[in-house]
Amino acid sequence: MEAVARVGAPALARRLGDWRCTGGSDYVALAAAVRGLIRDGRLALGVRLPAERLLAAELAISRTTVTAAYRLLRDQGYLRSRRGAGSDTALPEGQRLSTSGLWAPDDEALIDLGCAAPPPPAELTAAARQAADELAGYATSHGYYPAGLPELRSAIADRFTARGVPTGPAEILVTSGAQQGLDLVLRLLTAPGERILVESPSYPNALTALAAARLRADPVAVTDEGWDVEPVLPAIAAGRYRVTYLIPDFHNPTGAVLPEPQRAALIAAAYRGGGLLVADETFAELSLTDRPAPPPMAALDRHRRVITVGGMSKSYWGGLRVGWIRATPALIQRLAAVRAGVDMGGAVLDQLVARALLARAATTLPARRELLRTQRDALVGAVREHLPGARFRVPDGGLCLWVELDEPVASALASAAEAYGVRLAPGPRFGTEGTFERYLRLPFARPANELVEAVRRIAAARGDLDALPSGRPATPAVVA
Repeated sequence: MEAVARVGAPALARRLGDWRCTGGSDYVALAAAVRGLIRDGRLALGVRLPAERLLAAELAISRTTVTAAYRLLRDQGYLRSRRGAGSDTALPEGQRLSTSGLWAPDDEALIDLGCAAPPPPAELTAAARQAADELAGYATSHGYYPAGLPELRSAIADRFTARGVPTGPAEILVTSGAQQGLDLVLRLLTAPGERILVESPSYPNALTALAAARLRADPVAVTDEGWDVEPVLPAIAAGRYRVTYLIPDFHNPTGAVLPEPQRAALIAAAYRGGGLLVADETFAELSLTDRPAPPPMAALDRHRRVITVGGMSKSYWGGLRVGWIRATPALIQRLAAVRAGVDMGGAVLDQLVARALLARAATTLPARRELLRTQRDALVGAVREHLPGARFRVPDGGLCLWVELDEPVASALASAAEAYGVRLAPGPRFGTEGTFERYLRLPFARPANELVEAVRRIAAARGDLDALPSGRPATPAVVA
């Protein structure tokens, strides 16, 4: 019999959080909360929900309420049930996975503010033509390079060296994006049930990777004041964590930068405890100020406790799906062996395009930063004008504003905003167990005029919430 993924009643109750905040009848509010978990990826497809009586007992409501909520979800296409077999999460017809990882109606007219990735630079066309010309030189080989094209590994190593981290090609593994880099590290270095230290909030797809590896995530808070590392340093030094995952440079979603003293303290603790730090540098090249940045974590690492992952998606173009891992040559060899069993290596043409773009970095990156600076300032101005109750810190780089709302209505606002043609990633996508309902991540990767218009629409949706007696939508914003 095929194994079915399940979520227990206590775990589902924690994810639902304050599910009554959606207003209306309890069964409608419960159905809306479960639907929101499915649509924003916090509850995977094909997961068996707890029995009605168990969830009713956990939520301290009547079984009739849960039965009615499940029936409404089935009618809307978000549950599929078989008699005697329970209810599994699903999606109605016409839904798709958006670029942000959120399930949403298949409507390309939406302004997608769930995706923090810019379009390709103008240099992409010339880089692609160069790569096509070079491809013939590889036509006599089998085309499989589990560790990556040697020329691209050298180019990536040279960029690390230029940033003050002496690196050779043997210390580089080319991956299918930074996401695969993290996945390979987790496959090799962790086991199901282990604890891993991760920032809170953090990148949603990283949290998904941890869940897929069946790891137990312990949080280190990232606030307006920075990383709250002091409480976790003793645990790292004591060897509690084999792996700690961090985004130290223009953190996603907050935009914060980990200060050098805290970088050094984390590395020292990892050395004492025998653990490893995975530093995700996906945003590292997107500084938008002239202020000097802290050195890369690997530059402070005398004992090789830091594994660096990065990629092309934010600085250049996500469509290439080219990333990398920097680690010791011995660890790179082991990771390459794991990679060979996953997909045997990346596409040669994509890697050639990536190398050609890296060779154009001196012109591509300054132009990219200037455009992002303009778009960031436009978004900041629009939020200040149209959402005056919101709080945020203007980031020095990266691609996102982490906006604190005046009330914990992020999920409800994301649902209401779709009626105005805007797709949002609410704060709970970046945390666990229903946290961060007061927050939205607003990326500034789209043209300035679209960002301003999107904020106007978000403000209108926010006004709709305030217009209701409960301050929340009484019915679901999207009904299949």
